[in-house]
Amino acid sequence: MMSSFKPLPLATKISMPFWQALKEQSIQLQQCNSCDGWVFFPRNHCSHCLAHDLTWKPVSGDATLYTYTVARVPTMAEFKDESPQILAVVTLKEGVRMNTTLVGVQEKDIMVGMHLKPVFDQVDVKGNTLLRFTSVDSDLSVLEYQDPLANLARNSQGQVQVPITNLAALNALVTDEFSPWSEPLTVDQGLINGFADLSGDDYWIHTDPEKAAKESPFGTTIAHGSLVQVLQSRLPLTLPYEIVGFNTMVNYGSDRLRFPTPVPAGARIQSRARVKSVASTHKGLQLILEVHIHLVDNDRPSVINELVIFYR
Repeated sequence: MMSSFKPLPLATKISMPFWQALKEQSIQLQQCNSCDGWVFFPRNHCSHCLAHDLTWKPVSGDATLYTYTVARVPTMAEFKDESPQILAVVTLKEGVRMNTTLVGVQEKDIMVGMHLKPVFDQVDVKGNTLLRFTSVDSDLSVLEYQDPLANLARNSQGQVQVPITNLAALNALVTDEFSPWSEPLTVDQGLINGFADLSGDDYWIHTDPEKAAKESPFGTTIAHGSLVQVLQSRLPLTLPYEIVGFNTMVNYGSDRLRFPTPVPAGARIQSRARVKSVASTHKGLQLILEVHIHLVDNDRPSVINELVIFYR
């Protein structure tokens, strides 16, 4: 099974039906309505007659092995747990050829021309699936996704404890879903004035309520964007994980920092976050934590901060 930290194909508008079908454990190919030719890889025109009249249709996945090679050195560092990889080109019954990987077969049993059947390899919790092939004599048809976080210990707060050495588990933390909202915090004028005194930024749009009421497009003073950013430390996040086994943790700064929506004086803010990416670098483990700060009940964030954190 391919772990979720390995690079995945990028679905495009043209190829999306192919990848969506694999999620449903089905294979769909394009067929030309003009000449009946089968087309792969996905495209806008027929590779036989050039007509722009293609329809997606299900196929069985029955195939034969056209050629193969055994990669004993990983093709990428992320694939070292799969070595040796059996990289293959197969010919489907419909005549199209595709690059793939053979699974569930012994190297000594592989022969050019052997009959193959599809294997649906579920590579992440979202159901993204890759198409592999195996011998028709194999019982293998689906490789179920194995969550690398499932069997890890949890701390007293219920957070899963992820060792810094467990790259598969660390990459399983990457998600599109944000953590629960923090408790709200009121950003009052006193807090804004205090930041103005500290930073030296006493521009009237922040510190002069009377003038702001008359001249500001917001009808009131607003908090400095930098103030809202640093208030993150007063908006404790409830993250579902705890990284363990490191010696030091360093806040390296922000990959991106934006202030899309102003925070009026007296407004309440709250925050949430998600792990955007994890990478092993020469500086250590790099984790990008995407933090959003919102006005309560406002869907548009006031701060988007992609924090870069290094663990060593």
